[in-house]
This record gives sequence, structure tokens and C-alpha cells, in this order.
Amino acid sequence: MRQKLLGDGAKELSYEIREIVKKAEQLKKSGLTIYWENIGDPIQKHHTLPRWIKEIVADLAMQNEVYSYCPSKGVLETREFLATQTNSLKGAQISSEDICFFNGLGDAIAKVYQFLDQTSRIIGPSPAYSTHSSAEAAHANHQPLTYKLDPNNHWYPDLDDLYKKVKYNPNVVGILIINPDNPTGMVYPKETLKFMVDIAREFDLFLIADEIYINITYNGAKAWSLAEVIGTIPGISMKGISKELPWPGARCGWVEYYNREQDEDFNRLCQAIDNAKMIEVCSTKLPQLALPKIIGDARFKPYREETNQNIGKRSKIISSILGKVKEVTFNETYGAFYNTIIFREGMLKPHQTLKIENPEIKAQVESWVSQDIPLDKRFVYYLLGAKGICVVPISSFSSELQGFRVTLLEEDETLLTRIFTAIGDGIREYVNS
Repeated sequence: MRQKLLGDGAKELSYEIREIVKKAEQLKKSGLTIYWENIGDPIQKHHTLPRWIKEIVADLAMQNEVYSYCPSKGVLETREFLATQTNSLKGAQISSEDICFFNGLGDAIAKVYQFLDQTSRIIGPSPAYSTHSSAEAAHANHQPLTYKLDPNNHWYPDLDDLYKKVKYNPNVVGILIINPDNPTGMVYPKETLKFMVDIAREFDLFLIADEIYINITYNGAKAWSLAEVIGTIPGISMKGISKELPWPGARCGWVEYYNREQDEDFNRLCQAIDNAKMIEVCSTKLPQLALPKIIGDARFKPYREETNQNIGKRSKIISSILGKVKEVTFNETYGAFYNTIIFREGMLKPHQTLKIENPEIKAQVESWVSQDIPLDKRFVYYLLGAKGICVVPISSFSSELQGFRVTLLEEDETLLTRIFTAIGDGIREYVNS
């Protein structure tokens, strides 16, 4: 090409949660049955939406106006509904103008990082969720900037690590919080969130909270929203329906701006994000119209509570199996629907293998592990080839730790038990090979 086409940040764009699917599909062609533990799609894992929710969507689909454009920021009645919900928390107060819809949170995340000055950095948790870390790193033309989540302390943030990195890096302008957390399933204590707000106040930062799982908690946990703790600090909350209803195929998410009047630079960022959506005209309309009808229905809260209880029950089943595996550090989860399992130090070595009966699959896996790859990815490839279980290596979540992420979504408890028993067996066999 006459000039270089790609910016340096393009190499930071990666999404191992989907990349591992390519490997699994190759093995599937060789006759391997795959158990998908890589992605948080409840529908794929046998969750069925109640008939009344489907009827709401079906009725809307019969209305002609559903097929037209809507306002760029989103359907006004839906934004008013959401503003009322947030204001009922008696924390940060917003209006419909402080809400903007996107085609899923991936769209919103890309827009937020895109318009930051290239030298400005958002520090986020590690293990990191790939969509955030890749977008932030790509905008900065640099590796992601992260603070540590501690597997030896319930996956809570290392607040000393966060404070020092903010204090000694003047390019940090914001702190990312994912609550409940993906990939660990940790729910931030209120005191921890308040400490992070205090850091933002001390260093004149803004906060971003990915709250896509804010209403998915169990085992006695409560997730405190950013609106409830932020006070007068500027912030952005990211929310959506892909996990909560769940309706991942709707690609419907939104952002809420808090305290934008407190800082003119922050207000300009919010305006730039809104303008970017205006250029695209609008986001998908049907799920926006359905949202208040579904979430505002008296049947939704009991449905969500029952669904959360079922996730919590499955988390206990997984804990009863993997919590006994001495080769790993295991934490119970309290929110979202993931668990991150970390190998204890020194457990993984470059010679370890799992027995693979199919010679074609064995040859394929051996070709993958012959590359210079992290040790946890090597384990993940062998687990895939030997057991047919597709998980995601934690080294792909901008982390120096070695482990893997699983989901808590399989609704067939017999199959769930079989999958995680096989994972436990695979860990023991691999480490002792």
C-alpha cells in the first residue's frame, strides 16, 4: 500500500473467547463432541425464556412502527423508564438525556475508548475482560494498563496496587470497574467501591462501571451499583439486556452518564459519544421498545430471582467438584456466571500432556502446542482435544496468572456434573503426566 494501513494499536485487538471456537470447530470436524464452556450465552446452554416474554416481543414485532428509525440516543419512553429506575436508588440522579443506546455493550465500549485522547489511559482489572482491555490498548497503541484482582483474597481488587499505579501514572484519567466481575464472578464490596471513588476524587479521574451483570447475583451477595456510591464524581455506567433477560442476540446496551455537569472535559466526552451514535442514526429499535414492557412487568423480578438461584445452585455443584482439586486455587462465585480457576505456582510445565485417543485430533493438538504459547493455553488445548471441553485460558485476559475461565450456565445438572468432573480429572491427569 502507498501508506501504512493499520495503526499500531490494531495488534492489541484480540478476543480469545471467540478465538478458541476456531480451534474447537477444527476438532469437531474430526468427530469430537464439544462442550462449550467458553462464552456467556445462556440460550446456547439450554436456558428458555418464559412464554410471556416471547409474547411481548412477538406483539411488538406485529406493530408497523417498530420497523422505523428511533431517536439517535434511543427510544425516549425507554430512556425515561431507565432514568426512573436509576433515580430510585437515591444516588446519582439522571434524566433521559443522560442515557444513550448502543448495539450491545461492545459498541458502547468501542465508542468510549475511541474518543479519549491517545495519551489518556483507563486502568482496568486483571484478569481483564477482553472487550475492554483490547479496546483500551488499541486506542493507546500500548498494552492494557491494569490493577490486580487477587485470587488469594476472593478475587477482590488489590487496592494498594491500584492506588500506586494511579498515583505514579499521570496519564490515567479513569478507572474501570466490572461489577459483578467477568471473568472471576467476584462482586465488589461496597467499601471497596467507595475506596475507588475516593481515588478518583483525589486524582481528578472519572469512573467507568460495566454493570451488565448488576442484577445477576446469588449465594447471598448484593451488587452495589455505581450510581449508589459515586457521589459527585463523573462516571459512566454500562448496562444491557443480553445477560439479564437474557437476550444476547438483541445487541441492546446503553450507557448512563453521571455528574457530567461537574467537569467540562468529561461532559465533552459524553457529547462526543452521543454524536458518534447520531452519525450512525440509531441503535436497534425492537429490543428498546421491549425493555420496559419486560423489566417493568410484575413477573420479571420473580423470574430473575429464580434464575439467579439456579445459577447459585450450579456454582455450588462446581465448587463441590473443583474445590477439591489441590492443584488449583478455587474461589466460589457470587455474581455473573463465570468462574476463573488458577493453577497453583509451579503446577504447569511444558512437557505435560493428556491422552488423546483419536490420532487425527492428537496430531492437531500437538501442532498447536508446538508453538510458543503460554502454559495455561497449552493445558486448554489438551483439555479440548482429550475431553472435548472448550474453556478460555486466563493468560488471554491480560493476566500473568495461569488458569482458565468456565461458565456456570449448563442447565442440565447431570451434564454439568459430568463436564466439571472431567475438568477436575483432566487437571489431575495433566499435572501428574
